[in-house]
Amino acid sequence: MTRQTRLAQAGINADPDSAAIVSPISLSTTHRRTNPECVGPFDYARTQHPSRHILESALADLEGAAGACVTSSGMAAIDLVLNDLPNHARIICAHDAYGGTRRLFDARARTGRICVDYIDLTDAAAFQPALSRPCDLVFIETPSNPRLRLTDLERICQQARHAGAISVVDNTVLTGALQQPLKWGADIVVASVTKMLNGHSDMVGGMVACADAARAERLAWWLNTIGVGGGAFDAYLATRGLRTLAIRAEAQSASALELAKRLAHLPDIKRVDYPGLTTHPGHDIARRQQSGFGPMLSFEVDGDGARACEFVQSLSVFTLAQSLGGTESLCCIPALMTHAAMTRDERRQAGISDTLIRLSIGLENIEDLWADLLAAIDR
Repeated sequence: MTRQTRLAQAGINADPDSAAIVSPISLSTTHRRTNPECVGPFDYARTQHPSRHILESALADLEGAAGACVTSSGMAAIDLVLNDLPNHARIICAHDAYGGTRRLFDARARTGRICVDYIDLTDAAAFQPALSRPCDLVFIETPSNPRLRLTDLERICQQARHAGAISVVDNTVLTGALQQPLKWGADIVVASVTKMLNGHSDMVGGMVACADAARAERLAWWLNTIGVGGGAFDAYLATRGLRTLAIRAEAQSASALELAKRLAHLPDIKRVDYPGLTTHPGHDIARRQQSGFGPMLSFEVDGDGARACEFVQSLSVFTLAQSLGGTESLCCIPALMTHAAMTRDERRQAGISDTLIRLSIGLENIEDLWADLLAAIDR
């Protein structure tokens, strides 16, 4: 059965007792036992509940994983993974990872829980020496947010494994519909369910999918212990979103590619970052390890930060807001919004300038989106 068909039927006919086509939201916090010594499939909602179980099963199938956990947010998913590491674990993280990821790692590092080194994982010459010291985890984000740099997953995951480290891939931008990191050797996939997976900007959640069943069970134990599991209504909404993921990903990727091509020819645009462009340095990697190029692109406008602000405030079809992957098109200035927690030097290292603008392409008519961009440039 194809991935599109499996996604379209996510959670369908999953409640044989009621014969409901779409499974109802399970709001009960506790479940009846017939024997005090025997725990049924569901006991207490912090541990597991039917709505979350349905979503976790669908996400594990999407990623080709042995098991998955659904958390209360994307950041909770990343933090959950840290519980499976020893004290003072060393992490190598992509230098241009999402600003919230760096904020979390830096905060944990200040307590001594972990130590972290930020490395350009697209540079083989920089990564190999970093593995000469003991390393527990390599955190990869590909495509990176917001510069859309591409990391060769097969190479990095293999090098990490030989060094005794596990590899974790943030797959938020593409999801399992367009990229399956476990297939290329990753041990764990994390993602913000809030974004492309749900696709409707009406819930917050995260997920962790593991290649190894034992690791998935350990993380499920931690999820229950610290209480970061996703709620029933959010799980229901995300399962609904999964059913259209395949066609949304295809349509949004097609529009993003066309807009990237058009923007690349405008004199007021200094550079366009989108792996679907043949001029993108990671284009060949994208063609090999992805089945699509995704809904997100970024570009730099000619001028200064004030002109970038003027540009995004002149848009009317695009909405100025954080997040990505929804059916509505969004724009943001990462330096002021999604990556504001990073210092100026950290943003400079990651290539995030004050004139960088990030777009998340939705399902609107492409000519309406293009007219909006041109009008903003003219203004």
